Amino acid sequence: MSAVTSTSAPSAPQPSRRARRALGHAPTPPAPDALGPEVLTAAEDPLVPQLRQILDADDVLTSTTDLVRYSSDASPYRMLPRVVVRPQNTQQLIAVLAAVKAAGRGVTFRAGGTSLNGQSQGDDVMIDMREHFRDIEVLEEGARLRSEPGVILFRANALLAPKGRVLGPDPASGSAATIGGVFANNASGMTAGTRYNSYTTIDSVTAVLASGTVVDTAAPDADDRLRAAEPDLYAALEAIRDDVRADADLTALIRRKFSIKNTSGYRLDAFLDADRPVDILPLLLVGSEGTLAAVVETVWRTLETGPRRSTAFLRFPDVTSAAAVVAPLNAVEAQAVELMDTASLRSLQGRAGTPQWINDLAPDATDAAILTERRAADTATLDQFEADVARIVGPTVVDMGESLTTREAGRAALYWRLRSGMLPSIGASRPAGTALITEDVVVPPERLPQAVAELQALLVKHGFLGAVNGHASAGNMHFYLYLDATDDERLGAYRAFMEELVDLIVDRYDGSLKGEHGTGRNMAPFITREWGEAAVAMMWRVKRAMDPAGLLGPGVFLNDDPEAAFDGLKSMPAIHPHLNPCIECGFCEPVCPSRHLTATPRQRIVLQRELARQGHTGPVAERIIDEYAYEAVDTCAGDSSCSIACPVDIDTGRVMKELRRDGAPALAQRVGVTLAKHWGIAEIAGRTALFAAKAIRPVIGDRGLSAITSLGRKIGGEELVPSWIAELPGPAPALPPTERAGAEAVFFAACINRIFGASRAAAEPTTVSEAFVALAARAGHAIWIPDDLASMCCGTVWHSKGLEEGNVIMAAEVLDRMWRWSDAGRLPIIVDASSCTLGLAHDIAELLDPERLAKHRKLQIIDVMKYTREVLLPDLPQAQKLGLTVLHPTCSMNMLGITDDLKTLAGAVSQEVFVPISATCCAFAGDRGMLHPELTATATEEEVAQVKARLAEPVEGPVGFASGNRTCELGMEHATGQPYESIIVTLERQTR
Repeated sequence: MSAVTSTSAPSAPQPSRRARRALGHAPTPPAPDALGPEVLTAAEDPLVPQLRQILDADDVLTSTTDLVRYSSDASPYRMLPRVVVRPQNTQQLIAVLAAVKAAGRGVTFRAGGTSLNGQSQGDDVMIDMREHFRDIEVLEEGARLRSEPGVILFRANALLAPKGRVLGPDPASGSAATIGGVFANNASGMTAGTRYNSYTTIDSVTAVLASGTVVDTAAPDADDRLRAAEPDLYAALEAIRDDVRADADLTALIRRKFSIKNTSGYRLDAFLDADRPVDILPLLLVGSEGTLAAVVETVWRTLETGPRRSTAFLRFPDVTSAAAVVAPLNAVEAQAVELMDTASLRSLQGRAGTPQWINDLAPDATDAAILTERRAADTATLDQFEADVARIVGPTVVDMGESLTTREAGRAALYWRLRSGMLPSIGASRPAGTALITEDVVVPPERLPQAVAELQALLVKHGFLGAVNGHASAGNMHFYLYLDATDDERLGAYRAFMEELVDLIVDRYDGSLKGEHGTGRNMAPFITREWGEAAVAMMWRVKRAMDPAGLLGPGVFLNDDPEAAFDGLKSMPAIHPHLNPCIECGFCEPVCPSRHLTATPRQRIVLQRELARQGHTGPVAERIIDEYAYEAVDTCAGDSSCSIACPVDIDTGRVMKELRRDGAPALAQRVGVTLAKHWGIAEIAGRTALFAAKAIRPVIGDRGLSAITSLGRKIGGEELVPSWIAELPGPAPALPPTERAGAEAVFFAACINRIFGASRAAAEPTTVSEAFVALAARAGHAIWIPDDLASMCCGTVWHSKGLEEGNVIMAAEVLDRMWRWSDAGRLPIIVDASSCTLGLAHDIAELLDPERLAKHRKLQIIDVMKYTREVLLPDLPQAQKLGLTVLHPTCSMNMLGITDDLKTLAGAVSQEVFVPISATCCAFAGDRGMLHPELTATATEEEVAQVKARLAEPVEGPVGFASGNRTCELGMEHATGQPYESIIVTLERQTR
């Protein structure tokens, strides 16, 4: 797989009146940290023309919205870059570094932006390493993995999973964190500890030094090359190595400090663990946060994953008794021991899957929990582990009336999902106007019970939430506090707390001020307190040898400014109430369809917060509003995938739809009402248009049809009239006849399937509606299509365009008919498009009056794939097997939880089922892919690359392409050139 250059957005989109109406607020006083007018003139920076000579214009970002959306990350800091660049390859990166260095400027690197302490924040040139550096390769049957820095950790592990392997580091942010960030921060996580972190599992790196020299440490002659290319650096590394080893006290300090988790400062133990400078270099770069070199490729040694596991989620009366079992669990080789105190558990209340006892915690409860796990290849090891757990925790654990451990994979995955989402969950509970600050300190694991209690007491002493959790097996405690950076009194309390925290961890426990979140800006002023003058002096020698001009990561750490931890803390003004809980963690970004084109959900929120800081008035606010229309609203697919990825269920897509609604003119709302009342006529018009296009296409071609729709877009509006795409099929045939008598279910053939026919590239033009009726008859189950179905719709058309009045009308009408068709809920209603299933089963509920809502709750609305898998498949003849079926799970399938139904049906018709690891929403989103074709092009680029790579490999037998939503199938056909169809169609064909 290789990175694909992003399709660029249309140049200079026009300011949108709709966006202005939707974002309009009464002016308020600006916040103290509101950005100044300099953000409006970034393009005038003298460095920008040089950068545009090196990079594509779309990879030099200077617009107001671009700079603002890159100004925040998961940390409590906010720093405005002067320009953001996205090099596409190593040669471009070298040229960028040379230009910045010649100008006497500095660069900060950013990838996933999940760093918690300001490592990816800078006020000069920011280099985005996620956008184009996404190449990855599994080596030696999974024993090693080669990756560029922009690869998401979760996707790397998904590639390794079929080989039974996994990367050692497993931070809770693994669904969004990149390989580059994992390496740069020496990430470890819940099971890595000090044995399997980045430092211990890195095999080799390819890095660009500040001088521009490229070093591949895996090359056979790498050491000789380094000596020849960088003689001064080579000599400096040798001298530092010798001086470190000659200092017995320093050597002892280094060994002691790194005997427990520690990411504070540089890895001076690199000079003890390797001899040659070229071998020292990769170890030294681990955890250096982009301040020593630009790492463009890493090769990792991977770990075996035991196929079996035993997991325990244990309840204790208090955090001290929970912490007391950590050391004994370590002794019996528990691979993870996670500690959660009462405040941490409370943050999970009301979340999907949260155990009921957590939801029922009394206000004065002191309960705590331990999540522990052991993986193994054999059951005997698990048997012994479970016996050890019972023996160790038995005297103190709260009896829940059930087994302490579980081997059920689904239940274990739920526990880990809750644990992984704890940071955002705690952040979502913060008071209005406060930001979340989190740190991770470490003490020797055997001293954890006392340390937890003292840390909680210290937080409470200074008026902060006493929430503590973390990777207890390594003595790693994460704590959280809420801070309003505009309140001088609370800022003073935070300063006092930090001073006492350093005293507690360094002086009392001889621990680490940072365990796995890198050093960052927050702990930069305290490195000397932890390490002492001699060690820090050695770190400065490393920095000056590697980066004598101070080009890389200025101020990130080794910062002499005592105010570094307290400058740039961001305010968190109130915005849309649904968006307020966001802590800007970035978990949503890897699944967002617009992630390679415009703003992500996090960035949409960041931009709204800047509007609030500006007081919704003034030139900066005006510019943001002008650019927000295209960058945030128009190019949002509204697919709600972000809400699945978000641990606190923030659905930014829904809010963007609300903005479309609020900005829709009265005329558009009236058109929406008319369409809702006469949807049957609209269906006929749609089929007629497709028939006409089919007839004239041989004469005027796709170019002529595109010209016609372009004219229509100019007249009717680019947000209402779709453009032509060559893959549009002919009209759907009439629905097949059915009988009501004896029917087991009502069949709601969605309007998209009543309008759009089968792919023109299909071997035979079977629609999903035809296929399902045939399958039901073949399996001996009678279904019925209502005679008055033609004018009904799930409402997604109105919902996605913000036409609320028409949406309410259609919701009421379709509910009344479903109630009648189903005989007051007696018969299930089967829907043949996953987005329509979602709309009918869930989305319309909020539009119904109380009487209709009560009826809706009695309806059984089931997607055709689930019904086919559960009811029809057991009664169908065995299918003829394809060699390979490539699947595209849709966002609505993920929302409904029916992706496994798609996979099961595909498995019934194919020897191999291939689901691209990076498959996300295709962004066709009804007609949005035709309104903004560039959105679908960029949303699918990674998935397309993986499909092409799989098709380039041998396949024994025919190949099929399947999904479960007609417009998504069109979008994927447009993106890949392959005829995607509903898996129901494939199943019908293969079981004839």
